[in-house]
Amino acid sequence: MSFYNGLLNLTNWAGNVIMPTLGALFIAFAVVQFARGYHQLYSTWAWGGLICLMVSGLLRAFEKFTGQLGWNDPNLYWNSLLNLVDWFANVILPVYAGMHVVIGALKFGDLIDRFSHHQLDHTRHFVGAILCLLVSGLVRLGEFFVSRGTGGVS
Repeated sequence: MSFYNGLLNLTNWAGNVIMPTLGALFIAFAVVQFARGYHQLYSTWAWGGLICLMVSGLLRAFEKFTGQLGWNDPNLYWNSLLNLVDWFANVILPVYAGMHVVIGALKFGDLIDRFSHHQLDHTRHFVGAILCLLVSGLVRLGEFFVSRGTGGVS
C-alpha cells in the first residue's frame, strides 16, 4: 500500500464515518441542553454538529464533482461545472423551497413573533419557494431537451 492510498483511505474514513457520527453526537447533546433549558449552550453544540455534517457533505461533493473523469480529460472542468449546476438545481433548490414553505407557514400562523423581523412577511417566503421550484424545473426541462437532442435531428 502506498502513502497516497493510505492518506486517501484515512480521508474517506474520517469524512464519511467519523464526522457524521460526531455530528449526530453533537446534535444529541444540543437537544439535551435545549431540553434542560441551557439556552446559552445548545447553540454551540448544534453548530458543531452542523459543521461536522458539512465537512462530510463537502467531501462527498468533491468526490462526486471530480471523480468521474480522469485528471487529463479535456472535459473535466466542463463536467465538474455541469455536475455542480445539476446538483444545485436538483437538490439544493427544492430543499430550500421546502424550507421557505415551512417558514412561510409558521409566519402565516403567527407561530414566529412578527416583531423579531418586522420586514419579513410570509408572502415573500412563499414567492421564494415558487421561484426556487420554477428555476429547478426549468433546469430539468433544459436537461431533458439536451439529452433528447444529442442524437441529432431525424
